[in-house]
Amino acid sequence: MSMNTFGHLFRVTTWGESHGPAIGCVVDGCPPGIELDAEDLQGWLDKRRPGQSRFTTQRKESDTVRILSGTFEGKTTGTPISLFIENEDVRSKDYDDIKDKFRPGHGDYTYWRKYGIRDYRGGGRSSARETAMRVAAGGVARKVLGAGVVIRAALIQMGPNTINPDNWDWEEVDRNPFFCPDAQAAKEWEGYLDSVRKAGSSCGAIIEVVAEGVPVGLGAPVYGKLDSDLAAAMMGINAVKGVEIGAGMGAAALSGEENADEMRMRGNDVSFLSNAAGGVLAGIATGQDLVVRFAVKPTSSILTPRRTVTLQGEDTEISTKGRHDPCVGIRGVPVGEAMMACVLADHLLRHRAQCG
Repeated sequence: MSMNTFGHLFRVTTWGESHGPAIGCVVDGCPPGIELDAEDLQGWLDKRRPGQSRFTTQRKESDTVRILSGTFEGKTTGTPISLFIENEDVRSKDYDDIKDKFRPGHGDYTYWRKYGIRDYRGGGRSSARETAMRVAAGGVARKVLGAGVVIRAALIQMGPNTINPDNWDWEEVDRNPFFCPDAQAAKEWEGYLDSVRKAGSSCGAIIEVVAEGVPVGLGAPVYGKLDSDLAAAMMGINAVKGVEIGAGMGAAALSGEENADEMRMRGNDVSFLSNAAGGVLAGIATGQDLVVRFAVKPTSSILTPRRTVTLQGEDTEISTKGRHDPCVGIRGVPVGEAMMACVLADHLLRHRAQCG
């Protein structure tokens, strides 16, 4: 299987399966001399870690990361950084009843048709378990970017239920199990997701990722557009079915006057009066906040019987038991932050290589 690496100068290659002994990644291209230890990465992994509330999968993983190479005396050496996490709570027997059935909504069928073999235990390589290593790599990327770039994400819609933007409070994100910036919405979502979970069903979500302090000039105007790389990074997250930047799809309903981000001078700097562009013009960062949203589909593993077929070509039904997220979008919040960090770190190094 190819295509396990993303990035150009800041490159991340992940490996491992959901029910294998471990997962890991190699980060290549990190500059030398940056202070880095496992604690710098663990906090981000703890945000993604399963089993922290009744609203996520009850698989118990500490997601304790180890740095196997690429550092010396607490600083990066410029050599490949190898990161390692053991899988601690594997229950492969949960999948014995469905090993010969294709789960609707999952990649079982396409994976089998492409490779002629599939790991039915939680999806194997196609499992969202792999995203833990993206979060770890994102921790390294944040160190490359430095403290001046602040990346935060929040869940802004769960199923049909949206937040009130007027209630947005970044501090609220860490106070509820949904990473929701609206305290009132978070309270209402508890009852909604409880009903979804108890019914054995699932729901989708929308996540917004914001990066502040992004330097002007990152990106390129043709094939290295910052926004196209961000879109690809977010679409590469498991279960993501849509991405928009700035006004996104809503830009189609705006007039030219409404969509144009007017400018004025503020001292010696250009100041924008709005941000419909989401911080990117002609593929190049404007210096405004980068704003990306992505939509996550409902978790495909549900208890409700669904029609499907078997490996032997027989019509049948399937009900997926085991431990699954009723809303996988919740744990997608730190993954979105990590992918933003990795793309920005890559573009920062590319910008330095060309423009100094």
